Amino acid sequence: MCGITAFIGHQGTENLDQRRKHFLELSKRIRHRGPDWNGIYINSENNVLISHERLAIVGVSQGSQPIVNQQYNYVLSVNGEIYNYQELYEHVLHNKYIPETQSDCEVIIFLYHEFGPSCVKMLDGIFSFVLYDINQNRVLVSRDPIGVTPCYFGKTSNGELMIASEMKVLDTDCDTIDSFPPGHSLMINVDNSKTNIDYKYEKYYEPLWDSTQIKLYETEEEITSQINHSLTRSVEKRLMCDVPFGVLLSGGLDSSLVASITSRLMQNKKTMWGSELHTFSIGLKGAPDLKYAKKVAIFLKTIHHEFHFTEQEGIDCLEDLIYHLETYDVTTIRASTPMFLLSRKIKSMGIKMVLSGEGADEIYGGYLYFHNAPDSQEFHDECVSRVKNLHHFDCLRANKSTMAWGLEARVPFLDKSFMELSIPIDPNMKLASRNTDPQTETKKIEKYILRKAFEVSNSDSPKYLPDEILWRQKEQFSDGVGYNWIDSLKEYVNQEISDDELSQVSDTYKDSQDIPKNKEELYYRKIFDRLFDNRENSVPRWIPKMNWDGVSYDPSGRAQKVHDQNT
Repeated sequence: MCGITAFIGHQGTENLDQRRKHFLELSKRIRHRGPDWNGIYINSENNVLISHERLAIVGVSQGSQPIVNQQYNYVLSVNGEIYNYQELYEHVLHNKYIPETQSDCEVIIFLYHEFGPSCVKMLDGIFSFVLYDINQNRVLVSRDPIGVTPCYFGKTSNGELMIASEMKVLDTDCDTIDSFPPGHSLMINVDNSKTNIDYKYEKYYEPLWDSTQIKLYETEEEITSQINHSLTRSVEKRLMCDVPFGVLLSGGLDSSLVASITSRLMQNKKTMWGSELHTFSIGLKGAPDLKYAKKVAIFLKTIHHEFHFTEQEGIDCLEDLIYHLETYDVTTIRASTPMFLLSRKIKSMGIKMVLSGEGADEIYGGYLYFHNAPDSQEFHDECVSRVKNLHHFDCLRANKSTMAWGLEARVPFLDKSFMELSIPIDPNMKLASRNTDPQTETKKIEKYILRKAFEVSNSDSPKYLPDEILWRQKEQFSDGVGYNWIDSLKEYVNQEISDDELSQVSDTYKDSQDIPKNKEELYYRKIFDRLFDNRENSVPRWIPKMNWDGVSYDPSGRAQKVHDQNT
């Protein structure tokens, strides 16, 4: 992944040198996303400026952007990866075009030339991109179906439009800033004779799962083999990489499955970096995740790297973290802190890409509060809602926590095909009882059918994971890194925010649609407002389904009664 910035329809009075200097200063704000190289394109006649901060993952030596195609007069800047680019060249474009770079993203230029804006429907990958069609004097902007890559859209007081990978690029120039909607494209007609530029959104991704329909399967065997094959294929796609990589391993089900599948694939097909997989975990000393991650690493025989952090180190980085995350959401900040610290360690070792387990809990209803769903339909509807909002929360966390240090995170569970298969599955298969001993009381376990898909009953076949990992209760990352982490945060903000200050919060935020409800929320909100004044509209918050009976407001998994260590 990289960092992109576009400025369209500039109507200022400064000269070209001044404009270029200002634009470069804006682009530099996201250089952490692309520390390997940067490029800039300026069309002074039509007032279109495009810049790119590059993190080189594929085509390291020949993939700089913006890509300028002189033959067809297109300029392209992409933040993302196109996993099916070779198939597109061969089976869709029939090898008609010869790319000028080694970038997987260049295929977008030729697809656009052949099919126009609808070409985005053909892409299998994660992306936000800006494509300038010089001949038509129009700009196409698009974001991947789920919003794995961040993208923001802003308007200035002069009527200019801006696109950027992070909000901080737009903050000083734009009056309004909004998150660019996932699964949408935007066609901007550049006309310097108009004060307001014409543009139109189009929803190009119409997911089959975006409905109330639940798909019923007669047997477990009917669906488990499909889940296994689909997730394996998804991981395999994401091993497209020309640099050292690894897997983030918490010891929970999701990251452990990704590590196990990756390990198997690497044994069968060596990468240019060999067949040994590196795994990475972090936590407070004695944290639950560290114990289980080590067991997985030993089982899979990975080269495992365990890092520790202290409560104070986590607290010390909060302001930097909020600057990179661009949110004040409590659960996002809690979970991002260890990920942010771990990413810095990983990058220092020369690793540039990691696979991660985000998305499974939204798709399969894995959060512990899903145990309180009143019926199957509400369970399913909540899954759909969570997936639709991933770009505000887990995708944002995984992307910005890692890219703060120039490390790319790839998320196999959010593959389009895997989601189309998995989201409609009957909730009674997602949250189900595992009957192993008729003498003991059974209880439902979250993500049951996903676990079952990777359970090996044949003694002659190697297991994917030890049973204690495969059937381990869901542990949210902010809890699993050490229960003292959240407890210490609460204790710290309790000292920083007085009771009097909290009692006046309604007056302080009387014009706000989102009033902090406790000291932790208020502490993060104050930091955010100091960094991004008057940008609260860009920050939704992750809150469990409060209208389900017995669900706690606190987003911690430990706050739910079903948690084994409920406090």
